[in-house]
Amino acid sequence: MTDLRRGPDPWFVLTGDTLFVGAVGRPDLPGDAAASAAELHRSLHEKLLPLADELEVYPAHFAGSPCGAGMSGKPSSTVGFERRFNPMLTLDRDALVAALTEGSEGPLEKPAGMATILAVNRGRAR
Repeated sequence: MTDLRRGPDPWFVLTGDTLFVGAVGRPDLPGDAAASAAELHRSLHEKLLPLADELEVYPAHFAGSPCGAGMSGKPSSTVGFERRFNPMLTLDRDALVAALTEGSEGPLEKPAGMATILAVNRGRAR
């Protein structure tokens, strides 16, 4: 997001369910968890981590949400802070896939009503 009154450079990024403060998103909601974890790694390393250190990070969730494990209760961060302190960002592709599908970060219990949530997200709610 940019604010031309502040200058031409972006000053924050909305990371949705990709990058959280202290964690990363869940690859198992829905679909093939391993393929989604590999895509998550690509998004993190090709799109978000190349951004400037001072760029503020605003994720969609923080601690207490079933959308990830190990999330901080802090609602925002910076790219530089996450690059330095988020343990999931230090993992190579295969290690991240393993951690999110087999290891300590996953698989997590799916939220109650997951089928309904997916149907709504796909525009197929009844």
